[in-house]
Amino acid sequence: MTTAPDPTASDPTGPDGPGAATTPKGRRTERALLDAARTVFAEKGYLTAKISDIASTAGRSTGSFYNYYDSKQQLLEALLGEFAAQVLDETRRNLTPDPAVNVEQAVRAYWSSYRDYLPEMIGAFQLSMTDPQFAQWWRHRRSEGISAVLAVFRSAEATGVRIGLDKYLFASAIVSMLESFCWTWFVTGGDEAVERSATSDSGRDEESAIMTLTEIWRRGLINPAENDASPPNP
Repeated sequence: MTTAPDPTASDPTGPDGPGAATTPKGRRTERALLDAARTVFAEKGYLTAKISDIASTAGRSTGSFYNYYDSKQQLLEALLGEFAAQVLDETRRNLTPDPAVNVEQAVRAYWSSYRDYLPEMIGAFQLSMTDPQFAQWWRHRRSEGISAVLAVFRSAEATGVRIGLDKYLFASAIVSMLESFCWTWFVTGGDEAVERSATSDSGRDEESAIMTLTEIWRRGLINPAENDASPPNP
């Protein structure tokens, strides 16, 4: 059963719609709901979390929730937007004239953000398997990750590096690698074959994982394809 919006709740968002608080009090309430959702998703998982759980954790009524969000899914989308913004902001903020450094900074930004927003990333994966509309929305948000990778490519090209690959396919491959690797190691517990080969002094920690991803990306980016006859795409 859907709970109707609480007509007595103070400071609704007004004509801008859910998730668009326009006053300081409204922004505080919206932030409280977002933070509460993160707590509840971490404790119960997205699929089993209830709006009443989120509202209670935020110290708000269930009805007031609907003054800011139409659904639990819309709130998840807002949090995933924060994840994407964090990756982009950290990547762009740390850009340098050295493309090798930029690659590492981009990997670190994605890795740390994925870890920070792990319950939301799990929720996104689960929902995309059952909701075609959300899957399309998530596909659209992936384009922001592609944009971040392309920014690193541009920094490399500015130093004279020639990328002998289709930059957009290359960027898609990089984003897919990061997504799949983080999912495997943060969510599923890693690959059994790797675990079986691990020793006490193998040094397989987060830092070695980050540097492995970084080196794969660097080798593809900074090792120009000198014999590639196809013209680079714009």
